[in-house]
Amino acid sequence: MNDVPVLADQRRDQILDEVRRTGAARVADLVVTLDVSEMTVRRDITELARRGLVHRVHGGAVDARHAVEPGFAAKRLVADDEKRAIARAALDLVAPGAAIALSAGTTTHALAELLVASTTLRPLTVVTNSAPAADTLDSAADPRLSVVLSGGTRTPSGALVGPVATASLASLRVDTLFLGVHGLDLRAGLTTPNLLEAETDRALIESASRVVVLADHGKWGTVGLSRIAELTRVDVLVTDQRAIDDAPEVVERARDLVGELVVAPDLP
Repeated sequence: MNDVPVLADQRRDQILDEVRRTGAARVADLVVTLDVSEMTVRRDITELARRGLVHRVHGGAVDARHAVEPGFAAKRLVADDEKRAIARAALDLVAPGAAIALSAGTTTHALAELLVASTTLRPLTVVTNSAPAADTLDSAADPRLSVVLSGGTRTPSGALVGPVATASLASLRVDTLFLGVHGLDLRAGLTTPNLLEAETDRALIESASRVVVLADHGKWGTVGLSRIAELTRVDVLVTDQRAIDDAPEVVERARDLVGELVVAPDLP
């Protein structure tokens, strides 16, 4: 590792260039590109965020010139392998012929992609407030895969929120909800920085007989502005192995609060 203090400004310029070129940059990728430690990259991102040049997200940074809430494309770059592993584990919780709901989010979108390929689960009805997930599911062009998209106002991450979305979801009943979250904390529970999205997520929870939360390691210990629900409201929590590696005691305490904890195997 070449953690040379005099190169700090040069490193940060490279990070800023990458973020502005692609809209986002992952810590793991920057570690390889810059040949420095993860701690060094995180310090550099923290300094760039302090200057208002980037916005920190789970596992990386996005361009601060865009919306405060990172866009869907930027979020997809963060912890992509872990999200796909969690989605694969969640697929095992989908029963053929069921009515399920997908909240907005990149991990739930990864599940939507798997549902398109999983023809053995059909007939299947999917309710969602995620415009990207609905587009992906519609690409199956299969009448046995019914997609119900809520109305509402679209957020930068592709979620449909607000009174219209909440009212439409409140009238529905599904077997299982697959819920993506911004943050997961033992005390604060499930949270998001978007007040309207929290309200819509609560409507999704109330519509479901079973609540399955999909949360990669970067979500643990993060607290957003608005609470969605307590951890005790979660029937199944699906996370990745790194969450246990990073904070085993916290994960074990969460295991006592949720109905069931599922650790997704790493992708081959």
